[in-house]
Amino acid sequence: MNITLEAIEKVMELTGVEYKTAKEALEKTEGNVDEAIKLIQPQTTDIGDDIKKLMDKLKKTVEEGNVDRIQIKKDDEIVLSVPVNVGIIGGILGLAAAPWALIAGSVAAFGLGCKLIVVKKDGTTDEVK
Repeated sequence: MNITLEAIEKVMELTGVEYKTAKEALEKTEGNVDEAIKLIQPQTTDIGDDIKKLMDKLKKTVEEGNVDRIQIKKDDEIVLSVPVNVGIIGGILGLAAAPWALIAGSVAAFGLGCKLIVVKKDGTTDEVK
């Protein structure tokens, strides 16, 4: 079985996985790029489901009130900080989806190694898990 670097790069590009995962998938499928992608896809779908669940928990926390801002931290560094206002909760001018999409996109971009932090109005923080 001959697995080329081009095949590995194609699987990496189309699935977003790292080199090792792409190569292992190609080895399992005897070098078939399409089959390797199909093998990896269920794994990448699970990540999207995890992010959706996390966002649902975050929305519920915000709806309960007393939230000042939402932060995304990666290795104790704040990657994104979004203030919570009427627009994010009430959907004024139909833009309520934009902040949620920004938060979900940031979590997805930086991976599930991120911490989603809710900063309350009194300055205390809670991690959304």
